[in-house]
Amino acid sequence: MAHVPTVFDSVANVIAVGVLLAEFGMFRASMVDSQLRLYAVQSWLVAALAAVVAATRHVPSLYALAIVSAVLKAIVVPWIMLRFLHRADVDLARISKVRVSSIVLTGIAVAAIGFFAIGSLRIQSPVLPSAALAIAAGEVLVAFLLIIARTDIVSQAVGIFSLENGVFVASLVLAWGLPILLALALVFDLLVAVLVFAIVIRSLHHQEDTLSAEVLDRLKG
Repeated sequence: MAHVPTVFDSVANVIAVGVLLAEFGMFRASMVDSQLRLYAVQSWLVAALAAVVAATRHVPSLYALAIVSAVLKAIVVPWIMLRFLHRADVDLARISKVRVSSIVLTGIAVAAIGFFAIGSLRIQSPVLPSAALAIAAGEVLVAFLLIIARTDIVSQAVGIFSLENGVFVASLVLAWGLPILLALALVFDLLVAVLVFAIVIRSLHHQEDTLSAEVLDRLKG
């Protein structure tokens, strides 16, 4: 008998699709502040998924994870990044350039590869929304593509942050029984990455008057 999707399956799939669409929106965004807003939307969706898992799987500790994730990733991280960019007097409209049409088509292909690769593993469980897991895998690969395609360090940082969201979605649907302390540690590790990127952005813009990652090639030895 075919597995009938539950309400949790449907909600998880919709949220996973929303996370992936936000990732594609980052490719089309011509300004970095727009990318950060899309990352905030993406983080709200991930926090909502954590709350849904808490309610449907009866794991009250995940409510705390949902709240912490929403506050840190949807509010604090974009605020910190925008504050550093404004204090560095960065022209947000000029540091994010990419050929949108070709990169979006590549992103669709990469997402499809991730989706069908996970689907080929035939991971089946009555409590596992397999489609959401496959979509999360596609989102992780698309985030990698964003990091590779963009030449400015801010967009690359956003790509890494959104990659973490994809991993977070996968962990919520695959291992929702993950100890809360470990899950919170992963979230707080994101703050360390944000501070490191903020320092690099400020130093690079101050010394080179640019945020292009291409100047970092000089460090090759």
